[in-house]
Amino acid sequence: MKKTKFDNLSADAPLLHEDHAKPVSRREFIAQGFTAGLGTVMAGSVFSMFANPQKANAALSNDLEALKASCGIATQGAGKIPFICFDLAGGANISGSNVLVGGRGGQLDFLSTAGYSKLGLPGDMIPSIMNPTTGLSDFINNELGLAFHSDSAYLRGILEKVNPANRANINGAVIPARSENDTGNNPHNPMYGINKVGADGSLLTLIGSRNSDSGGNSMSPAMMIDSAKRPTKVDRPSDVTGLVDTGDLVGLLSQQDSVAVMESIQRISDMKLGRVNTQITTDEVIKDLVRCGYVKSADITDRFGDPSSLDPELDPDIVGENGIFSRDEFDSDGEFRKAAAVMKLVINGFAGAGTITMGGFDYHTGNRMVGEVRDLRAGRCMGACIEYAARVGVPLMMYVCSDGSVASNGAIDDSVDGRGKGVWTGDNSSTAASFFLVYNPNGTPQLIGATPEQQAQHQQIGYMRRDASVETAATPAANNVNLLVETVILNYMALHGEQGNFANVFPQNGLGNANLMDSLTAFEPIVNGVIS
Repeated sequence: MKKTKFDNLSADAPLLHEDHAKPVSRREFIAQGFTAGLGTVMAGSVFSMFANPQKANAALSNDLEALKASCGIATQGAGKIPFICFDLAGGANISGSNVLVGGRGGQLDFLSTAGYSKLGLPGDMIPSIMNPTTGLSDFINNELGLAFHSDSAYLRGILEKVNPANRANINGAVIPARSENDTGNNPHNPMYGINKVGADGSLLTLIGSRNSDSGGNSMSPAMMIDSAKRPTKVDRPSDVTGLVDTGDLVGLLSQQDSVAVMESIQRISDMKLGRVNTQITTDEVIKDLVRCGYVKSADITDRFGDPSSLDPELDPDIVGENGIFSRDEFDSDGEFRKAAAVMKLVINGFAGAGTITMGGFDYHTGNRMVGEVRDLRAGRCMGACIEYAARVGVPLMMYVCSDGSVASNGAIDDSVDGRGKGVWTGDNSSTAASFFLVYNPNGTPQLIGATPEQQAQHQQIGYMRRDASVETAATPAANNVNLLVETVILNYMALHGEQGNFANVFPQNGLGNANLMDSLTAFEPIVNGVIS
């Protein structure tokens, strides 16, 4: 294949397209990779308490534990399933070459050969081909429940990071849905809606790796935005170390003694307050503020008085010989550090939900290699989040979206990284899709449906035409990104058994009646309202 200026680009190299104007906006810089990997070390100091919450809380007296409850101080978030969104800026490929997407019958209701070619798969790699020796397809992988192409770069990255013993507890669903190419105006981000249905953190409500209203590259639906819940930007050590300040007392005394001092101060203050009347109508409110101020200080000191124990870089499950990332990986790649920091914060309950924006996915570069390398790294970050949830022992819902998509004209990139697949030659919003994976520490998430045929239609919410174009009439989400977000939130609620309350929480929703909502839901509940 003729070499182009994009040959052998690193995963962090920016992309310049002859058919694009030079990037001038924040969104364009992210999509074309000019800001990917910069300022991404959220190696924060508020992260590892939940590795052993019982030990952290044991230092506090029973009296103070009761006071914490009365003051509304949470220690494990709101008890909802942690939620992480991967926002792949620029219009990444998701359907076909990564997650399989089919016709009305589900993922394995195969498209035409020409359709798969548009999705970057040559005729000798399409999933409908059967191996005469085994009678099975060599190009379908169901290890994660959701069917991926066996050579999917996302899949290869995920499997690299997820322990084989944990893969059986993963399942997922794909949603074929159009979104516009290369625009930040796609309201893909579900953060505010996820919070509205109960997700919250003990320190922060929402986080995101971008300083935007959504915390990511894509917007949030305007009707869901709550300015009081704007995601906190966390992508560097100083962002995180500034979240918690235990003051100078810990430097003068041991952590345990500091907590004891604060407990004593609280009790003395409580006794004095009992004898005082502030002569203000809000007397009890003022007393509660004073009481809870000391309680909160004692709790923060107890949990975060040793900053070194809260650093994801020092978490052996994340970095090191037995960690998800090797020391070299963590030190050399800013995207790995970003993913490690955000997953630490969300999965441990410090934040209810978080967005990880990865840039440089506008990769129609006249070859295949650039996209494959970037997809592989994204897959490794996705797999890291799932594996960390497994090690902590909590569920996780991980959602992956992108603004638009790409298509191939059938030309093949036979380079090592091109892997003999179709060259990405341009943007194409009609080939777009989003997907989510669910990890359940208590067993495989179960698809809705009494038969395999019914389950297949819940695992693929909507479908594509044979030519690999989204059937826009298949679901409300198929041609409306706002409704795609609503569909994702509905599925989040369903994991808690709360989907029946969706219309009450979102009375202006566009998903239709209860029967239609049922058809848009993938899984049976995995928790009953809260994480046990």
